Amino acid sequence: MRQLREQERVITANRQTSWAFADAFVAEDEALRWARDRAREAGLPSVSPGTGAALRLLAATADAKAVAEIGTGTGVSGIYLLQGMRPDGVLTTVDPEPERQQFARQAFRAAGFAGNRARFIPGRALDVLPRLADGGYDLVFCDGDRLECLEYLAESLRLLRPGGLVCFEGVFADGRTVDSAAQPAEVLTLRELLRTVRESEALLPSLLPMGDGLLCAVRRG
Repeated sequence: MRQLREQERVITANRQTSWAFADAFVAEDEALRWARDRAREAGLPSVSPGTGAALRLLAATADAKAVAEIGTGTGVSGIYLLQGMRPDGVLTTVDPEPERQQFARQAFRAAGFAGNRARFIPGRALDVLPRLADGGYDLVFCDGDRLECLEYLAESLRLLRPGGLVCFEGVFADGRTVDSAAQPAEVLTLRELLRTVRESEALLPSLLPMGDGLLCAVRRG
């Protein structure tokens, strides 16, 4: 983290402008804008366009047929994932709030996806994930409770096939992850997640400066 803080000090205004340009590079269609509006009305965060585009790219690169998502929200990230997945791929998405998943159903339908392309499971992620199949997923996207992210990582390693991807949204925590001031437990947990992923011999990691930080890693074979 000390090295990260030192790197942060040399970030220039031009680089910040470039990052903002990259994050807004991909235009969003009506279905995505509708889902994003529903999230805003509900006071829910949603992935940035740049983060969504990165998830779509990763799903397409992995030729993903089975993806697990922790945190359905109103369907913004789910649309991006489905756009990158194979035409016969199925997104399994978990959220503790069923009413949010109803918005996501509408958003997926508006985006042109058949009803059988998504499996909605209401419930707390750590209660649902143990019921999913070992090695059955090409990508796991984690956008749930930050205090549970280390448990999500452990479950993801079990769920992913060799060569599969795990991604965590929001690891910058609005800049607090690299801030030397005293931080709440969720930020300390994110720091531990970053250390764990970076040092794991089972993972090949990368940290993408999209949105509020997208931590990605490939599960080694």
